[in-house]
Amino acid sequence: MNVRDTFTPWRQDYRPATRAAQGDGWRSPATGSIPPPIELGATFARDERYRSPAGLAYLRDQGTPGYEQVEQVVAGLEGGRDAMVFSSGMAAATAVFQVLPAGARVVVPRTMYFGLTKWLAEFGGPRGLDVVSVPMDDLDAVAAAVAAAPTALLWAESPANPTWLVTDLAACADIAHRAGALFAVDNTVPTPVHTRPFELGADLIMHSGTKYLNGHTDVVAGFLVAAPRPDGAADEAREALWERLRLHRRLTGPILGPLETYLLMRGIRTLFPRMRQISATAQALAEHFAEHPHVSRVAYPGLPTDPGHVIASRQMRGGFSGMLSLHVNGDWQRSLRTAENCELFIRATSLGGVESLVEHRYTFEGPGSTSPKDMIRLSIGLEDAADLVADLEQALERAAKEER
Repeated sequence: MNVRDTFTPWRQDYRPATRAAQGDGWRSPATGSIPPPIELGATFARDERYRSPAGLAYLRDQGTPGYEQVEQVVAGLEGGRDAMVFSSGMAAATAVFQVLPAGARVVVPRTMYFGLTKWLAEFGGPRGLDVVSVPMDDLDAVAAAVAAAPTALLWAESPANPTWLVTDLAACADIAHRAGALFAVDNTVPTPVHTRPFELGADLIMHSGTKYLNGHTDVVAGFLVAAPRPDGAADEAREALWERLRLHRRLTGPILGPLETYLLMRGIRTLFPRMRQISATAQALAEHFAEHPHVSRVAYPGLPTDPGHVIASRQMRGGFSGMLSLHVNGDWQRSLRTAENCELFIRATSLGGVESLVEHRYTFEGPGSTSPKDMIRLSIGLEDAADLVADLEQALERAAKEER
């Protein structure tokens, strides 16, 4: 089924918030159900003439009708031409590196999601990749790294987990393209509500759909989104990468289950109001603790004092997302005790849900962590801002007293 099969008139020029809320107008053509039904089949029967009624043969190969909807909607929200859903954000991200030729040179951020950093360290080199990491807030360093040898891919994440360092995406796109490299952006934290990387020159967007897109801490998923064709013309390098990614997903099977796909689409419907409220609350918390006696620094690009604020203000719209980190004064273990003393914030990993989470990232990541020891990472949810402020206030105060 696709949107042409529905009885609801639908235009592709509706604004993103409208497209998300109505799921691009998809309905069950048989019943008009809102939303379309869940198709649980893993394999699909052919008729007496060996025809496949819906063009489907096997779940791993083509997915199910629910996949078409969620992929179309996410591609539309990002302004892309196509999207693929994966079984996790890591499955989506690592697929990009796995389909590159052996010996390909990739330039990646020194600060980015720890899981991908770990994968590249453990498997990138052995798979034949030449992995070069650079500080992405230093454009001279990025340009030098990309120009030092033929480079296949420049990868960026902005704001970068967990320090929320901001990367100038438009400048990096220009650096990559002048060197003949492709430019990929992890857009998990800002989401298309706040950042549209294709408008800044990206060739590929990755999402951990587990986070804000789903938003309810009950699905693990990932996405890759292909850039629109410039002036309708195909770009050979982009097209080749996308076809390799599609073949990779088909043959290796990192595909999402039908029920999870349904839940993911249900979460996306509320993406815009969730992100607006979450971002407003995160801004309020960042401002409150910016001058707090127990906090040495708040890392949040929405603060005018943040090193990345000017760039973030240029490439983000309507807010700065819901992730911030507090650097706690005193011995670094005071930051861990602050997390331990939280009562409303839930001590858990991940991010992007409707409930607020606190994490001492250094402790979670373990050996090899590059996260600052004095830092706690906060994922802001939909609670009242005053309650979240009060919880952090008492946690910081108790942690300070326990040290004395």
